[in-house]
Amino acid sequence: MAYLDNIAVFVRVVELGSFSAAGRDMRISPAVASSRIKELEKRLGVRLLNRTTRQLAPTEHGRVFYKGAKKVLEALEEAEAAVASLSGQPRGTIRVTAPLGFGRRFIASGIPDFRAQYPDIEVRLRLSDHDVDMMRESIDVAFKLGVLENSSLRMRGIMDCERVLAASPEYLARRGEPQRPEDLVNDGHDCLMLRFPGVREHFWVLVTEAGPQKFEVRGPFDTDDGDVITGWALDGHGIINKPRFEIEPYLRDGRLKIILPDTPPLPVKLAAIYPHRNLQDPKLRLIVDFMAKRCQRMINDILTGN
Repeated sequence: MAYLDNIAVFVRVVELGSFSAAGRDMRISPAVASSRIKELEKRLGVRLLNRTTRQLAPTEHGRVFYKGAKKVLEALEEAEAAVASLSGQPRGTIRVTAPLGFGRRFIASGIPDFRAQYPDIEVRLRLSDHDVDMMRESIDVAFKLGVLENSSLRMRGIMDCERVLAASPEYLARRGEPQRPEDLVNDGHDCLMLRFPGVREHFWVLVTEAGPQKFEVRGPFDTDDGDVITGWALDGHGIINKPRFEIEPYLRDGRLKIILPDTPPLPVKLAAIYPHRNLQDPKLRLIVDFMAKRCQRMINDILTGN
């Protein structure tokens, strides 16, 4: 068993690029992770990693061993999933990711209830508004507001979510309320955008009489945190493009107002995304079913004011 544990540590070190990151992920110290790799290298009689103060990378032997080790661990996971399915007692660890704000409100708050029902399943949650490389970081399921762009992944739709453009009454009194989508561009409105490193352009897609159209909007600042954008809008700094359920309380109390209601943004899909190999894993099906029902219930309650 120690040998398999050492292999698992090696795979995570290669995937995450450091002993500290692998240690955090596997809940062991960097020193323990390093010693596990040394034990593995001693057993195999080769160096698996090149270590410097700034970089850690697999050697040629390490790259070959990683490919085989990854297949062994995946095969073991599939075998365990098959046994769990037959026994009706799913167990093991699920790595989950979700956007920051959405994940805090809808996913993180549900994990204790999920664990209460399935105490043999551990959940490790990572919240980030950045796109996470699921394959590289061995994420089992991502709850995401968006579209599936990676053909190596599968998507299970949970629900379509209405999006709206909104701004504070203070901003609209100061800058005027757009009457048509072109006003967003022609009048130089401050559009508050979610933008990540490497993204060079940004546009909003609005549903017009002629069909969906792109509008190259601009703004004085942007961020990679969706909650920050909402805060800026509440403070009167510009217009936001958001799923309605995220800002419904502010629409209801008048702190934000929907603009251009006849030409709304395209709706966004809430979905669970996971690798092909996880399709038959019963514990994955359990958490997706649990969170899907929870999200549907919570979002509907928000939109209906319950």
